[in-house]
Amino acid sequence: REKQQEAVKLTFRDGDALFVNVSALHKLHKYSGKEGHQPRLTKLGTGAWERLKARTKKRVKDIARDLIQLYAKRKQSTGFGFQADTIWQQELEASFPYEDTPDQAASAQAVKDDMELPIPMDRLVCGDVGFGKTEIAVRAAFKAVQDGKQVAVIVPTTILAAQHVETFAERMKRFPVQLAQLSRFVSAAEQKEVASLLKAGEIDIVIGTVRLLSKDIQFRDLGLLVVD
Repeated sequence: REKQQEAVKLTFRDGDALFVNVSALHKLHKYSGKEGHQPRLTKLGTGAWERLKARTKKRVKDIARDLIQLYAKRKQSTGFGFQADTIWQQELEASFPYEDTPDQAASAQAVKDDMELPIPMDRLVCGDVGFGKTEIAVRAAFKAVQDGKQVAVIVPTTILAAQHVETFAERMKRFPVQLAQLSRFVSAAEQKEVASLLKAGEIDIVIGTVRLLSKDIQFRDLGLLVVD
């Protein structure tokens, strides 16, 4: 007597189907790709899928090898070692209106420790909304400015750029730090003036969109780049 079983039906090209028993669902994974991109289906019984996986694995290995070589070169190169925290740095951090979470405090200190090393810094700070990542960027940027370096903060949207400008300005309002914004919210004339002041070194921190990557934007002495 036949017994019915629950299964997941996978559809392949030309209407081919593969049924996966519920006991093997752990072998299935949700597809994730570029938003709006329609994945191309493969046909069962051909080697197309195996060839695609082989090419992908090779590409991943190539990328990993290139990254290892890149970071090896960076470790061997000489960077700028920032000075230890100053009194102003301590005052800025003490003025934070909230209590640091343990992870936030550890992350901020790790970033500053990296900045004080005489090698280029690469550090990824991860956290959910409200974790306090912006405050970590504020402290790092302020540390860089105190050593005479300029700071660029790149964000994905004009709205976020404006929000960050307000946050940075509020946190550093008691200190002689020159801030500027560079995005579509800034007029063409103002953008031209910001570009001139950046090149002359009269702006300490600039916050903006990918507009900061334009060829007309040059820094006198860029010491820290923050990508949000």
